[in-house]
Amino acid sequence: MVDATSGVPIADASRAATVNNVDRTVEKLLRQQAALAAFGSFAFRETDLNAILKEAARVCALSLGVPFSKICRYRAVENDLLIVAGCGWNLGVVGQVVSQADETSPQGRAYVTRQPVILNNLNVANNLALPAFYPDHGIVSTVDVVIPAVDGAPYGVLEIDSPTLHEYDEHDINFLTGFANVLAEAVASSNKNHAMRALLLRQKLMAEELQHRVRNNLQMVSSMLSGYARSSIDASSRQEISTISRQVMTLARIYDSLLGVGLSHTIDLGEYLKQLCDSLPSLQNPHAQQVGLVFHTQSLPMPLDTVTALGMVVAELVTNSYSHAFPDRDGSITVTLKSANAAGHAILTVTDDGVGFVPTVETTRRGTGLARRLMAGIGGTLKVVADAGTIWTLNFPVPPPILEETLAA
Repeated sequence: MVDATSGVPIADASRAATVNNVDRTVEKLLRQQAALAAFGSFAFRETDLNAILKEAARVCALSLGVPFSKICRYRAVENDLLIVAGCGWNLGVVGQVVSQADETSPQGRAYVTRQPVILNNLNVANNLALPAFYPDHGIVSTVDVVIPAVDGAPYGVLEIDSPTLHEYDEHDINFLTGFANVLAEAVASSNKNHAMRALLLRQKLMAEELQHRVRNNLQMVSSMLSGYARSSIDASSRQEISTISRQVMTLARIYDSLLGVGLSHTIDLGEYLKQLCDSLPSLQNPHAQQVGLVFHTQSLPMPLDTVTALGMVVAELVTNSYSHAFPDRDGSITVTLKSANAAGHAILTVTDDGVGFVPTVETTRRGTGLARRLMAGIGGTLKVVADAGTIWTLNFPVPPPILEETLAA
């Protein structure tokens, strides 16, 4: 037999129609799988749960060729389903409660039974309660699938809605179910990340509070020691107390630099040295005010222990210059930090234009003896050149990860 309109044999036309239907089905499946893969990639990169939910609603509507979709979150206390994201709805729909989480509504039934609820034609009599805003949007067909549990109760329901009659096939239902599974994983991952960020923020705030209190206590101790030193009659006692006060102040500056860094194990050595040099003149004798202290530093993240040792060394060397390099005149002291070289070392110099360094009996508790001991403790070296002034050179290693970042910058 031949089709009267096209002149094509009916059997051939039937086969051609079948092939076309298969081609369209394959094309739709490929399009849906591509959309699912793209959403999965987006969801596990995105940290904002609201953005994930909005994108999920958009992709579902687009993939199934409908203008409306929504995501409803289950609320245990109210035992209802709240619309938290949607596509195509009038203003005010998102944020409404769509239904109770029971079998009286399509959404509630999908949530309670954990099975898809398919309503191809809402005009056909059914015993389910429908949302009041459906008539405003002309909704006549819907599909609901549960967004399953990853941890605890299921998250809620994923729904697509159309103002035209739809015959949803098993491929559409499989796509929605698979999409809801991916969405559940994305929600769980986002919630875990949110909880982890909240925990880290809490730990950071606690660390900053601890650092703040320690800093204040160290500054208070340093001030008390400075007062004792000024009131002491014995010169040797004044020197010992001043040394301790200076060391305490140096530690206090470490905590100043830590504030805002939280639990980090590294701080910026250059920024710390600036703060330290700003503080050192106030700890010296009145004559020190005639001596200028300048610094030239660069940003160099370093481990906390290394920064602490270098701060102590710089404080001792600068104080040594204040005390001995300018007995009867003014002058200047310069602190310079040079960035790390390819060999993995950085250079820090303390230079003055005074009378030159005169070696004395060293002690490991203060002065150059303490400085040498501290440098040895971080694997560094301390050298001095005393000729028309004094140049102290501190050579110290930079850890490989920091060195790589420094050289790359």
